[in-house]
Amino acid sequence: MKEPVKKKSSSPRPARAPKGPKKESVLFEYFDPSANAVAVVGDFNQWNPEGKLMKRDSGGLWTLKISLPPGTYQYKFVINGERWEEDPLNLQRVMNEHGTFNSIRNVGINVDGNPGPTA
Repeated sequence: MKEPVKKKSSSPRPARAPKGPKKESVLFEYFDPSANAVAVVGDFNQWNPEGKLMKRDSGGLWTLKISLPPGTYQYKFVINGERWEEDPLNLQRVMNEHGTFNSIRNVGINVDGNPGPTA
């Protein structure tokens, strides 16, 4: 015995809520073959040194990909839970309240503030 065919509803589907800005995958890299642990910290994780631990390859390159919405982010690397370092591969930086520098990463915007490729 065949089951009855269900008729499609003629009522329109409810509108979907608009999605927020599209996140981008951002790669962070830090080279230190002697390090036991490296974390990337910044305003994207409330500067929590335990939140974003990086992975080390056999040559001593530490990497981590983080999905971030468009914006400008300040960050540093924390080596072995003690030493806070700016990104030596990134010349964009700003002085912080401790008298040292934070590195700057622009995600989904150009340096001039307009939408565009990641700087």
